[in-house]
Amino acid sequence: MATTRIGFDRLPTTARAAVEQHTGPLLTIVEASEGFNSEIAARVTSATGTWHIKGLRADHPRAWTQRREAAIAPFLTGVAPALRWRVETGGWDLLGFDVLEGHHADYAPDSPDLQEVAALLCRLAGTPRPDIDLRHAEQRLERYAAHPNDLRFFAGDHLLHTDLNNANVLVNTRTSQGDQAHLVDWAWATRGAAWLDAGYWVIWLIAAGHTPASAERWAAATPAWHTAPVEGIAAFAAANRNVWEEISTADPDPWTVRLAAAAATWHDHREAA
Repeated sequence: MATTRIGFDRLPTTARAAVEQHTGPLLTIVEASEGFNSEIAARVTSATGTWHIKGLRADHPRAWTQRREAAIAPFLTGVAPALRWRVETGGWDLLGFDVLEGHHADYAPDSPDLQEVAALLCRLAGTPRPDIDLRHAEQRLERYAAHPNDLRFFAGDHLLHTDLNNANVLVNTRTSQGDQAHLVDWAWATRGAAWLDAGYWVIWLIAAGHTPASAERWAAATPAWHTAPVEGIAAFAAANRNVWEEISTADPDPWTVRLAAAAATWHDHREAA
């Protein structure tokens, strides 16, 4: 379920003052329209710089996502924006990130962004998994796997993002090719098999208009995909069909229904293979 967004100006005075200890007096505040997991999401500017701020109340049911992002941020050089400061006061937990310029990735079949996203997943695959507490992929998918024995395919020791929503991928075409895309929103970082992020990408690609075969060809642009057993891919497609069916039933927004249809299409494709 999406988290209700509130304006930055509704923060208590103590929390805003703590932010300005890092930024100096704020000159502009632009509320973000995208994203589902933060109560506060804004780009703020002062005389000394610009930051993206995201935050949750300290007693929010998903407050653990703020702690996860703060813990993992130092290990994501080259694949995510740097975390510059954290404020925990006034009942709020606020993170201040470097602002990444660029546009949200376009996943359409003819998009030039696809090559950059594939390169990003390759860089992520080469990022060592930090020694911090992460959920395991097989735990996250335990309720959704068609057969308990399928869970073995999802286990592994690699760092995964797991939310390849195109809004979480920023592409800056002014930088060098192969290094233009970066991932934001690491709340659902997970430990698991190296090929799973490419699998999550497949579902979003189908939702953007790809055929299952086309989506899998893009997944195959990442070396990790070639380590996936055929039975494992089928099991992953089956589990994610169940995930998205549950999500779209509980929260039937157009985008959740679209993702549920994409996951079902992929599963049907794998069943027919």
